[in-house]
Amino acid sequence: MAAIARANRAFLGRAVRFAARQGITQFVDLGSGLPASPNVHEIAQSVHPGAKVVYVDHDPVVLAHARALLAADENVSVVAGDIRDTGGLLRSKAFGQGIGTDAPVCVLLVSVLHFLAPGEADSAVAAYRAWLPPGSYLVISAGTSTGTDPELIRCLQDSYGEAAPVTGRTESEIAAWFDGLALARPGLADVWAWRPEGLQPAVPGRARFLAAAGRKTTADPGWAP
Repeated sequence: MAAIARANRAFLGRAVRFAARQGITQFVDLGSGLPASPNVHEIAQSVHPGAKVVYVDHDPVVLAHARALLAADENVSVVAGDIRDTGGLLRSKAFGQGIGTDAPVCVLLVSVLHFLAPGEADSAVAAYRAWLPPGSYLVISAGTSTGTDPELIRCLQDSYGEAAPVTGRTESEIAAWFDGLALARPGLADVWAWRPEGLQPAVPGRARFLAAAGRKTTADPGWAP
């Protein structure tokens, strides 16, 4: 699990850098967790110094640390919100002050969706995908039951208990989150193998995390602000 965590964090950095190099200057990190440098805004602003970043989490401890460490300039903000409450978050004044829909956005759902019930995860992804303006990117990494030792999933479920569901989605179920989007090379891949930079150690085969970045090319007529 430590190897997975390191590989996932490295993927986050590569995905943000990739999106920034495609011209994206707005980023939303949903379920951002405790700050860990380099953070999203540090990576994005290394490519575009004026890049805007909104961190979203509902944990009061995370929010306190994030507001103390991350809200360093007017282009970085921290918003309290539950990623399952998509309408409340996307229509909130705090969110709207940090991100505008007049330009493409990169939405990051990194290592968070497997902590939601299947229906909640599918609904949330569909809402964020519909909200994205054309030219935007949706970046996801999530644990998969495809190729993962079932006993490991059961151990994680026992460890988290009622604090959070641990759901292993199949590879095809994760791929469905990107329906209608154009996947960047290499498509849906193991997290350590997504656009690797230099030597990337493989994660032990007992657990698999999948990752991808999809670009939205057309507006969704079903979204209403």
